[in-house]
Amino acid sequence: MNLSEIQALQEPLIVVLVPSSLLFSIFVLWRALLVRDPFARRLKGIRSRGVALRAQAAAPTRRRREAGLGQARRIVGALKLSRTHQADKAAEKLSQAGHRGRDAVVLWFIAKLCLPFAFGGAAMLLLLTGKPLVTGAGAQLCVALLAVIAGAYAPDLWLRNAISKRRQLLQKGVPDALDLLVICAEAGQSLDGAIRRVSEELSRSCPTLAEELALTGLELGLLPDRRTALDNLDLRCGLPSIRSVVQTLAQTEKYGTPLSQSLRVLAAEYRNDRMMKAEAKAARLPATLTVPMIAFILPPLFIVLIGPAIIRIIDLLGRI
Repeated sequence: MNLSEIQALQEPLIVVLVPSSLLFSIFVLWRALLVRDPFARRLKGIRSRGVALRAQAAAPTRRRREAGLGQARRIVGALKLSRTHQADKAAEKLSQAGHRGRDAVVLWFIAKLCLPFAFGGAAMLLLLTGKPLVTGAGAQLCVALLAVIAGAYAPDLWLRNAISKRRQLLQKGVPDALDLLVICAEAGQSLDGAIRRVSEELSRSCPTLAEELALTGLELGLLPDRRTALDNLDLRCGLPSIRSVVQTLAQTEKYGTPLSQSLRVLAAEYRNDRMMKAEAKAARLPATLTVPMIAFILPPLFIVLIGPAIIRIIDLLGRI
């Protein structure tokens, strides 16, 4: 190899090595001048250790819960309660109350089975050990029977109250959801995209309705029949306003009517209904405040106005 060939090989080698060495020098200098924060690393380690300790502490509780749920499943399966028509009705009501877990129906049946015995046993224990409010074997037996009946109807009462509260939360968000659906439909979005976008926008103001709409958006993309997803929304909510929206959306899908126009009519109707309800509450306010005013405002007012005169009259009569 002569000198010219060696020089020809050196030129590309120099072109490669010089930038590489320069970048390596800059990297070494940057690593040397970099200020390392040991506190951040220590804080990250403490957080990871805390997460591990919480998971380790929750593991026995989770195992006990799973064991209890397994025993409850075996009891319900042995009694064949999950195959009855009442199980379907209970699952529908529990979904309307917001409990859609796979073990919700099992826990419901366990509560229906155990609470009458628990209430009756607690009543008998209080009557036998504590100071009884009623005397006589017949009266105590009646109290125990009433406790058993209360335990039998307690799950139904709790479920009815939970459904009522959830429907009120859903009803508050329906007009806003319709307005947002109108905006999304006029912007050219499809039904699936509009429902998903509305669920995202309502996640802070009305999380209950946002959860239902998000689930409906998923079902619209997964189920083969879109009407089934809309009917499931109606079953989970159980509101006349939601039923009207579902019927409107179904008719739009079936007949091809404009989605924005139909939703605009419904939104205006529900907005007027909300305004009328607010006006009705405002009109009932004077009659509602009459009793508290008579009971709590007028007596102190009479005491302040007439009290000094009564005290003076008592002093004058005492001098005589």
